Amino acid sequence: MDETGHRENGRRPWTWCFRASDFTLFTIADSRGSDVLWKILGGEFQGVIGCDYLSAYRKFMKDADVRMQFCLAHLIRELKFMMTLPDRAYAESLLMALRDLFRVTHRRARMSSQGFTRALQRRRDVIARMATHRVPHTSQARNLAEQAIRFVVIDRRITQGTRSHAGRRWCERIWTVLATCAQQGRSAFAFVDAAIQASFHHRPAPMLLHDTS
Repeated sequence: MDETGHRENGRRPWTWCFRASDFTLFTIADSRGSDVLWKILGGEFQGVIGCDYLSAYRKFMKDADVRMQFCLAHLIRELKFMMTLPDRAYAESLLMALRDLFRVTHRRARMSSQGFTRALQRRRDVIARMATHRVPHTSQARNLAEQAIRFVVIDRRITQGTRSHAGRRWCERIWTVLATCAQQGRSAFAFVDAAIQASFHHRPAPMLLHDTS
């Protein structure tokens, strides 16, 4: 999941992106809070959420009791940036611990399932201990940057956002179609064409999701 700002007649709603293995869903909401996660996922969600460190995700994790995989790429990027600052020693030690973690994943094929799990848990405990003890009192050490949703950000800069609720719904839907068709190796043009033809001829709309029945 990720989120980025949106423009609409001088207001600043938020574009949210929910990406699963075979589809992507976009929604534009007035909030950047955990209420959007409750609306989209609900309290019955049983999957694992991959996200950055936005407080809304952490609040949803606590209130909904769901599992989250916070983005290691964000962490590594910020640690590399911190290597250029006075927090260098703190960042360097964490980067070394993360490299040790990745060395374990590279040896997975040569380890038993139980041995691999134990090795990951040991490295996880080391990283958690190092990350939460003796943290430098600087904004760089305490604030991990967020990653923008790239093509939506580009679209926003070109179109300058939306002007109405109808425009907001159009963006949500066409972004969802474009991203999901790309994931599934389908032609977005062919899908939109089929949807328009179905509307003109009063036929059921084509399915964006694969039929898993």
